[in-house]
Amino acid sequence: MMVETTCDETGVLKGRPSIAGGPSEPQVRTVAQGEAEIGRTIATAFSILLCIFLFPISLLAIVKLVNEYTRVVIMRLGRVVSGDAKGPGLFFVLPCIDDLRNIDLRTQVSDVPPQEILTKDHVTVTVDGVLFYRIFQPVMSVTNVANAQYSTWLLAQTTLRNILGTVTLEELISNREEISRRMQVILDEATDPWGVKVERIDVKDVKMPKKLQRAMAAEAEAARDARAKAITAEGEQRASRALKEAANVLTRSPGAMQLRYLQTLQAVSADNNHTVVFPLPNDLVNRVVGAFAGAGRGGPGLDMAAAAAAVQPLIQ
Repeated sequence: MMVETTCDETGVLKGRPSIAGGPSEPQVRTVAQGEAEIGRTIATAFSILLCIFLFPISLLAIVKLVNEYTRVVIMRLGRVVSGDAKGPGLFFVLPCIDDLRNIDLRTQVSDVPPQEILTKDHVTVTVDGVLFYRIFQPVMSVTNVANAQYSTWLLAQTTLRNILGTVTLEELISNREEISRRMQVILDEATDPWGVKVERIDVKDVKMPKKLQRAMAAEAEAARDARAKAITAEGEQRASRALKEAANVLTRSPGAMQLRYLQTLQAVSADNNHTVVFPLPNDLVNRVVGAFAGAGRGGPGLDMAAAAAAVQPLIQ
């Protein structure tokens, strides 16, 4: 018996007994591994002999069939066989010592339950989503995590709360695609050691308080009214400029005014056949009124010459 002495950080000597010439820890581990290999060999030989003894009935337990989208991870006495999954198609197993884990490689869909989230601008909203993922490495999904599907689902909930807590309500409503891409990248990096590929995660619905919804609706309505008024004012400005240019053209050409007058009469007669409107120029009306006024001052008779002179331009 010997005593090994060591000195700790405080300078106190500590001792522990050791057996001089005893086996070291690596040697003990090697012996244990050798015993495990012997036990595994004996169990494998017993399983093979059992299959031979019960042939052909044992074929029902030996031959397995899996679909194209399924892989099988075989755990033989606690260890993965050949380091890779089996399938698709036919393969053989050893009864009594092989444990089979079926892994579906198709894309799985999971609903992320509603989460109450406080956004960056201190608004409480309830958000739910949908998660799309698939297993691309069956062995890793069995050996590196207890339940790959459940772990991915819980991680998606946590990521959804963490990411949406760093954005404002306006960004949450208007930039859903960008937020979804950020969450997908974070989840894909976290689940890669589990053999899980996150293909997509989307924000499905955003529920806000009723008061906030009414306030946002009033704000949007006021913004639409302001845009409508601005568009109307701009249209009136353009119309006034066009009317000004048209007036300048008609002023330079007296015949154009007469043609416009006839065009207006044609439009009125087409819409209302029983109504005909004759617009009279202001100077002509003033002349006729002046003729009648002069007749009233001069006596009971009417100055026919003045009235005829006033109506003459209309006849022409």
